[in-house]
Amino acid sequence: MTDRKPAEKLGIYIHIPFCRSKCDYCDFYSLAGQEARMDGYQKALLAHLKETAPVARSFSVDTVYFGGGTPSFYGEKRLRELLSAVKKHYRLERGAEVTLEANPDSADFKSLRALRRAGFNRISFGLQSACPGELKEIHRPHTVDQGDEAVAAARRAKLKNLSLDLIYGLPGQTVDSWRQTVEHALALEPEHLSCYGLKVEEGTPLAARVAAGEILPDDDAQAGLYLWAVERLEQAGYRQYEISNFARPGFESRHNLRYWRLQPYIGFGPGAHSDFGGRRYSWVQDLEVYIRGVLEGGELLDSQDLIPREERSSEYLMLGLRTARGIEEWEYRGTYFMDFSPLEARLDQFAAQGWAAKTEECRWRLTPKGFLVSNQLIGDLLERQEKARLNELLPKAQARYQGKKP
Repeated sequence: MTDRKPAEKLGIYIHIPFCRSKCDYCDFYSLAGQEARMDGYQKALLAHLKETAPVARSFSVDTVYFGGGTPSFYGEKRLRELLSAVKKHYRLERGAEVTLEANPDSADFKSLRALRRAGFNRISFGLQSACPGELKEIHRPHTVDQGDEAVAAARRAKLKNLSLDLIYGLPGQTVDSWRQTVEHALALEPEHLSCYGLKVEEGTPLAARVAAGEILPDDDAQAGLYLWAVERLEQAGYRQYEISNFARPGFESRHNLRYWRLQPYIGFGPGAHSDFGGRRYSWVQDLEVYIRGVLEGGELLDSQDLIPREERSSEYLMLGLRTARGIEEWEYRGTYFMDFSPLEARLDQFAAQGWAAKTEECRWRLTPKGFLVSNQLIGDLLERQEKARLNELLPKAQARYQGKKP
C-alpha cells in the first residue's frame, strides 16, 4: 500500500452579471436589460470552465458559489448546465457546498426544486428589508410578500440551508423598522443571516442622492443598529462568526470562510477575482470583452499580482480579524516567521478598551464593538507589523554592508 497525499481544497466562484433592475446602492458589476446576451455569456462561461480545469487537476472542489448580479434571474436551465460542467471538468466533492444567490422576485418552487435536484444545496436571498417603504427607497425589485413566498418555496423544494441578507442604515430606516426587519427574518427561520451596513459607493444613484442632500442614518446610528442585531441574533441562536455574518451551528458559509482563511479559489466571469497558485488576479469588468476574450482569444486579465510572504502576513491580520476565530501567535510565527509580540502588546491595549479579547484557545479576536472600528484597529496593527519587519531587516542589512555575517 502507498500513502496518497489528500487533494488540496479549491473553491469556485461563478459571476452572473445580469439583473432585472439595478438597486440604488449597488456598485457590483451587474447589468440590467441585457438578457439578449445571456446565451453568448453561457457559451463563454462553459468554455472558460473547461479550459481552466487542467490547472486545478490536483485539487478537489468543496465549494461552488454563484454570485452576481442576480443568478436566479439567469434561468435555472443555464444554472444547471453550469453546475453540470463543474461536475464534469473538476473533482467536485460529495457534500460540497453549492450556493446560489437569488432575489425573491426571480425564485419559484419549480425552478428551486430543479436546482436542488441538480446539486444546489444552499440559497442566499437578498431580502434586505421587511419594510415596504425601505425596499421602494432603494429600488429593490421585490416586495415583502414575495420574500416570504420565496422562502416558503425554498423550503417546499427541500432546500435545507437558507441564508437571508439584511441591510441596516437604509434611507428612512429607524430603530423600530430595523428591529421589525430582524424579527421578520428570524420568523422565517433561516440557517444563516448576513447583516450589512449600508455603504454609499461612488458612482451609484445613492451617492448622487446623498450629494443632492439626502440624509442617511449616521455612523453612530448604524453602530446602535448593529450592536442590537448582534445581541438579538445571539439570543436567537445565531453565532457571529464574521463581522457581518451569523449562523446556526454548522451552517457557516464555507465558501466565504475560504476567503477569510486565505484558501485558494478560482473565479469566472467579468470582474471575478481569483487567488490561486500564489497569485491573485481578476478578469475585466466588461461583459462583451469577457465573452470575446474567452471565445476568440482576446485579453481577459484586468490585474494580476504575485503575493509575497510579507503581503500574505498582512492579509492574515486583515482577514483573520474579520472573523470570530481571529488570529493566533504561533500560527502567525510558524507561517510567516515574524515576531508577534509587538502585535500582542497592542492587542492588550485594545482589550483594555473593550475592542478585543483573548479566547480560551489563546486566539485574539475583535469584539462586536471592535468590529465597528475594525478598519482603524487593523490599520494600526499593520503599521506595527511593518515597523517590526523593518526592525528585523535593519541589522541584517547593516551586517551585509559591513561585510559581516548577520
